[in-house]
Amino acid sequence: MIRNTEHAASYYAATARDSQPWPALDGEIRADVCVVGGGLTGVNTALELAQRGHSVVLLEARRIGWGASGRNGGQLIRGIGHDVSGFGKYVGEDGVRYLQRAGVESVSLVAERIAAFGIDCDLRWGFCELANTPAQFAAMRAEHDELAASGYAHPIELVAPQSMHQVVASDCYAGGLIDMGSGHLHPLDLVTGEARAASQLGVRIFEQSPVLRIEHGSQVVLHCARGRVRADTLVLGCNAHLDELEPRLTGKVLPAGSYVIVTEPLPEEVAAQLIPRNLALCDQKVGLDYYRLTADRRLLFGGACHYSGTDPRDIGAYMRPKMLKVFPQLANVRIDYQWGGMIGITANRFPQVGRLAQHPNVYFAQGYSGHGLNVTHWSAKLLAEAISVGQSKGLDVFSAVPHLTFPGGKLLRSPLLALGMFWYRLREALG
Repeated sequence: MIRNTEHAASYYAATARDSQPWPALDGEIRADVCVVGGGLTGVNTALELAQRGHSVVLLEARRIGWGASGRNGGQLIRGIGHDVSGFGKYVGEDGVRYLQRAGVESVSLVAERIAAFGIDCDLRWGFCELANTPAQFAAMRAEHDELAASGYAHPIELVAPQSMHQVVASDCYAGGLIDMGSGHLHPLDLVTGEARAASQLGVRIFEQSPVLRIEHGSQVVLHCARGRVRADTLVLGCNAHLDELEPRLTGKVLPAGSYVIVTEPLPEEVAAQLIPRNLALCDQKVGLDYYRLTADRRLLFGGACHYSGTDPRDIGAYMRPKMLKVFPQLANVRIDYQWGGMIGITANRFPQVGRLAQHPNVYFAQGYSGHGLNVTHWSAKLLAEAISVGQSKGLDVFSAVPHLTFPGGKLLRSPLLALGMFWYRLREALG
């Protein structure tokens, strides 16, 4: 049974520009493609397919943007995730270069979509990657030089340790790398704006319509409580919330909890002192911190990735000490919002995009491992290309990377990974 079908009580839900609900599926309908999942993956795949002339139905179990798509940190950051050069043995040098370009062009794709459909989502440019150690700062220097040599089109800037207060009013960091080709935005406004655009292109959207069963064949039938959809092609874009709908994919993604707090509005001078250039910021710890200012000058502070499957009882009490370690000057500031959500983590931290070998008319994209704002859009583009013309070079590159199934089965996956992550955090703490 699906519970908690309304949006989390987040800052994003409280300030959303478009909260109009879509109807639930009632009766039987036919479409070229049925997309399951109303997050950034599903919405953008549906939009891309509609632009290519397909009839599309989108089914969402709860609300559009209900999951990580509508409650994440709002950081739009260049890259596919971790360093993709290690995947050269699977995709070759050309494939690595493609993935590097995709990491940049996917950010541009989001910006183009926002501009094309006039989506008001508080987009601001500028991101700083934060070094916790001198070794991390040395790696950032190498990253800076590689970006410069590649002809990266946006300003980049190394920030020495002694200059960090020009970026963030904290003594926690050993340097940073500013990238003005990355930025931050209001993710729920982004995905609901894109859903509205998809609907205007003819996509039929249904909320509160969980898929109970998939009937495979040359035509796929999706069974919901009060109706069903018949389609030639199916796209699964459920990520951390796939559950047991498709067991061949479920075990390859581990749902991991991430948590966010948002302060009361800060005085203009305080906000300008905390983050002088209004950048998004993220550090390099195993249980990383990410934070930024909202459009109304609140500090949004998140992180603390949990693999145990159990959320903290009081997210505010859990996250506030982490915020104060970075910004002790906020000790008397009120927390107005606190929430958590699940992101989809893969064993190699690389997204899974492809089609089911057993059912070639079933496509999927999942496992963005915390880098979903841009990669979802790129994955959607590749899926739409493959469905429309029967092939996609980019999809072939992504599909060439193998993915492990997490050990332990449904009950032990999370505890085993939580134990492993505890070891990494212990190593980090001991230096």
